[in-house]
Amino acid sequence: MTLRELNPGQTARIDEIDAKQPGVVRLMVLGLIEGAEVQYENSAIGGDPMEVTVHGAAISIRKQQAGCFRISPI
Repeated sequence: MTLRELNPGQTARIDEIDAKQPGVVRLMVLGLIEGAEVQYENSAIGGDPMEVTVHGAAISIRKQQAGCFRISPI
């Protein structure tokens, strides 16, 4: 399962990251790293971008980039 498949209000742990896509490394610097717990908060109309919280900070992430983060729901 990837981060883009998470439902609003759901929490998950990041298991694996595919950092080949542009912008993914920047998201990792912001705290989206392996082992981090993320919660899907909200999304824009149409679902893209999505807003997640990690370590108490809200981060907007495009669905295309969210597909690079493999997760396990908690």
